Amino acid sequence: MTTHMKTDLLVIGAGSGGLSVAAGAVQMGADVVLLEGHKMGGDCLNYGCVPSKALIASGNVAHLQAHGADFGVSNVVPRVDYAAAKDHVADVIAQIEPNDSIERFESMGVHVISEFGSFVSPTEVQAGDTRITARRIVIATGSSPMVPPIPGLETVPYLTNETLFDLRAQPEHLLVIGGGPIGMEMAQAHRRLGSQVTVIEGDKALGRDDPEMAEIVLTALRSEGIQIEEDALAAEIRGHAGAIEVETKDGRIFRGSHLLMAVGRKPNIDRLNLEVAGIQTHRAGIQVDESLKTTNRKVYAIGDVAGGAQFTHVAGYHAGVIIRSALFGLPAKQRVDHIPYATYTNPELAQIGPTEADARKLYGAKLDVVRFDFHHNDRLLAQRQAKGLIKVMVVKGRPVGVSIAGPQAGELINLWALVIANKLKMSAVAAMVSPYPTVGEINKRVAGAYFSPKLFENPMVKRVVAFTQRWLP
Repeated sequence: MTTHMKTDLLVIGAGSGGLSVAAGAVQMGADVVLLEGHKMGGDCLNYGCVPSKALIASGNVAHLQAHGADFGVSNVVPRVDYAAAKDHVADVIAQIEPNDSIERFESMGVHVISEFGSFVSPTEVQAGDTRITARRIVIATGSSPMVPPIPGLETVPYLTNETLFDLRAQPEHLLVIGGGPIGMEMAQAHRRLGSQVTVIEGDKALGRDDPEMAEIVLTALRSEGIQIEEDALAAEIRGHAGAIEVETKDGRIFRGSHLLMAVGRKPNIDRLNLEVAGIQTHRAGIQVDESLKTTNRKVYAIGDVAGGAQFTHVAGYHAGVIIRSALFGLPAKQRVDHIPYATYTNPELAQIGPTEADARKLYGAKLDVVRFDFHHNDRLLAQRQAKGLIKVMVVKGRPVGVSIAGPQAGELINLWALVIANKLKMSAVAAMVSPYPTVGEINKRVAGAYFSPKLFENPMVKRVVAFTQRWLP
């Protein structure tokens, strides 16, 4: 027997974006129904951001044990218990899980239904035995690992980010197909935990980043013994568990014990029956406008499924945008110029706005590019980590893009996200006083590097100072 429900807001998907919408809406007085047919918390909590950063932390501890001599502490060969490292990952997930649990959201007043949803009309969704009619609907179903149709892959065991963290036996030699952020993060974590690692990338590793910045990271990863093969398009995969071969289009052959597929993501739309709701899609996901509305004006799509930048923080930002529209009927549009992202290798990569190459195309002669090298930062010198670079793209005194490669790049980019979001100028950063010695001084120093030529290399400034010095008492 089908149960019928009516609600103000129906949210399909309990990942980061969906949970943020549901929590915000119910606390503002809306009647909210939330559907989740798999795990609360979505990809980020269960297979993505949280477990990957936990495993990276295990790898970092092992790396520190093996590299203490420069600090007067003897190097030791770390004794890695891979299964115990995975227990650490599971424990971190378990600590965060209550924040995303059914119990917590039901205590807020959200009606949670543990079923997948499928449209049966433009305003109705079927979830198991329940049919929900909603005034507004939010699709927040996220994305899944994309597995390309490489010949032979269907007969060979492989891992994705959804299965990697269940692995208990350490890979002897991990083959990673894909040199993007996920592939490179997991490559370094496993190398530091003692596995041999080969990354096989069909184009350029970390190819969406500024090439100069990417090279800083890739050089560091290669120095740790990670084999990174670029322009290596996988053409055939063969073998069996423990003995896998990847042959590339140009005839190179790479052998390993385990295979991780990390070539990108695909939107989770197959179950939704979007055609019935009049919702159009494109290759990257659901078609949305600047207000994140689909071609069905009563339905929004947010996060990965909306086909834009695939980051947890973007889904959370999208949630804030549509709350204004869905609950209050007020105009709201997303921005993309102030969205940062980071890759959590060591050293880290971070970016906001256009890279140098893209900024030069956009702004031409109006663009100033200011640089500051990490080897001038005293805190990082003390920590023997002073390898890195920050570049700020500036137009008429206002930063439009920032690229960072080095320790804590993901933390350093936060300030620039604030600056760009609020359209502040470089003078605001230069006026900031940073405690000494901190890594954060890098941001102030690069702002100082922007103004230095204007003050110290300007003949007019020198003439004015000389004149005033003659007349000052």
